[in-house]
Amino acid sequence: MSKKHNFSAGPCILPQEVFQKSAEAILDFNGIGLSLLEISHRSKDFVAVMDEARAIVKRLMNLGDDYEVLYLGGGASLQFVMVPFNLMKAENGKAAYLDTGVWAAGAIKEAKKFGTVDVVGSSKEENYSFVPKDYTVGSEYDYFHCTSNNTIYGTQMKSFPKVDTLMVCDMSSDIFSRQLDFSQFDLIYAGAQKNMGPAGVTLVVVKKDILGKTGRDIPFILNYQSHIDKESMYNTPPVFPVYASLLTLQHLENNGGIAAAEVRNEAKAKLLYEEIDRNPLFETFCVKEDRSLMNVSFRLLDESKKEEFDNAWKAAGISGLNGHRSLGGYRASLYNALPIESVQVLVEVMKNLN
Repeated sequence: MSKKHNFSAGPCILPQEVFQKSAEAILDFNGIGLSLLEISHRSKDFVAVMDEARAIVKRLMNLGDDYEVLYLGGGASLQFVMVPFNLMKAENGKAAYLDTGVWAAGAIKEAKKFGTVDVVGSSKEENYSFVPKDYTVGSEYDYFHCTSNNTIYGTQMKSFPKVDTLMVCDMSSDIFSRQLDFSQFDLIYAGAQKNMGPAGVTLVVVKKDILGKTGRDIPFILNYQSHIDKESMYNTPPVFPVYASLLTLQHLENNGGIAAAEVRNEAKAKLLYEEIDRNPLFETFCVKEDRSLMNVSFRLLDESKKEEFDNAWKAAGISGLNGHRSLGGYRASLYNALPIESVQVLVEVMKNLN
């Protein structure tokens, strides 16, 4: 069977080299005669994996020893709870949130269980078709939370506000895809399955000196400090996803790092958006200025063409193009590992739709 053009939003496409090396490790890891899936997470072979998986994140983000890198379970959704548990004060706690999509709304819902939440900006009434920009965040808040990229609606924050408090960002669907000053964030979290590895592990990057100041009695397993003290090994880590994430980040580093990935991602997005804007049969769901480089959500304006279009892209070997169930239409996810050749195939299908 020929390889498909995988536009899935997550779990998503990863570099072929990662699949190959991961498969080899499942059969025999490091030539030790044991599978990666059966070795102890305390063994020197896996401890070396975890150490490098943590170190490479700081190299790619250009962060120093004042930050700690954690690999945790529970998905990014668990961070909706861990963030307020660790950062919102027990007495009169107050946080600012930006509401830009379903996952941002989920984070807001959980944070309200811990204290006061002010939604400083929202595009919900406009079906999340843009990223709010006219808002301020003062020092009265324990932290500000935003979502850098909105997978369902195809919007992305192009810049981040100056705030007078801690800045927390959910980067699940665009982490490592573009150059940022990562030091402007006090805490970053991301589910791996969008752009850096398989499902099953969540990356957390946290500035160490912001912790331990809430006055809360935090359950041990939900306390970031517990995981820092145990070097992401408080409980058995998700061994395979951590290893595959390390391979993905090594591939990124060996191919020009984030800067080179951004150039490739901009070229892919430009190619597809130009066709959408040129072709009278298609339009995006969001405003141009907030279009995502990672997730291109679009719709067909003439529904009578739907069957023809669906048959054509499937016949071209394209997979994962259907839009999210809550929005409909189509969604092309252009993650780091997707080659521009796959985007060219999709564009040709769109051009040939009569």
